[in-house]
Amino acid sequence: MSNSKNIDLAESGYKQALLLAKSHYENFPVVSVLIPSRLRKHVAIIYWFARTADDLADEGNLLVEERIEKLDAFENEFKLCLTNDAQTNFVAALQQTIISKKLSSENFFNLLKAFKQDVIKKRYSNFDEVLDYCSNSANPVGRILLELFDIRNDKAFFYSDKICTALQITNFIQDTKIDYQKGRIYYPLDEMQRFQVDEKVFEMSGNNLNLKKLIEFSVNRTQNFFNEGKPILEYISGRFKHEIAWTINGGEEILRKIRGADFDVISRRPKLSKSDYIRIFIKSLF
Repeated sequence: MSNSKNIDLAESGYKQALLLAKSHYENFPVVSVLIPSRLRKHVAIIYWFARTADDLADEGNLLVEERIEKLDAFENEFKLCLTNDAQTNFVAALQQTIISKKLSSENFFNLLKAFKQDVIKKRYSNFDEVLDYCSNSANPVGRILLELFDIRNDKAFFYSDKICTALQITNFIQDTKIDYQKGRIYYPLDEMQRFQVDEKVFEMSGNNLNLKKLIEFSVNRTQNFFNEGKPILEYISGRFKHEIAWTINGGEEILRKIRGADFDVISRRPKLSKSDYIRIFIKSLF
């Protein structure tokens, strides 16, 4: 494929990725105004990669074997894009981003590892296993963003990992009921046993006392991860610093909502409102 055709294909991929990112808000807008315009297309195509793999792992009514087969095919397509001409516009855009921004391919492979793990592994024996999952599912995202802003500092990576792990576990707590309906429980089995929480509790509509104690313990521990990771802000500057501050504040706000609901995440999923977004945005600027 000629260089000009590859560039055209990549630009088409970026445009579609931006549309995809803007249509999915997650806990925060994926491509916010705090991301410099020159980097928004790169953030969008990275989001496309993660969103596509996540959908392959979760969406539809496929068998486990079929999901793994599709994720393997997606991984093979990714491997090819690292050494050969891309065949689709999304992959061409991703290839251009990785090359131009000198991104580590290891982080992308780790993300795929986590998505495959979600298909196969439904229970976690202890918190170390949860942390190991986070090291592939969440931490690579922070490292990719740091590399995108040309920050390649081991200390920055360390603090970023703390924040990303905190955000991932916050999402686990937030999505307790949703994950259970998908057959997954991210609360460690040894901690469930410690707090005398049976799996059937996740099917109840009320606020079970034992589950409340388990969630309170999990929330407090997650807050500690946020606290340990906040020095990341010392390693970044400009709009990116405000973006990360916004993200941290948002995660902590969800924990506050969980506390305010007396640790009941079963009756109603805690989430941020539009006014929360605005308030947290303003807070992040100062």
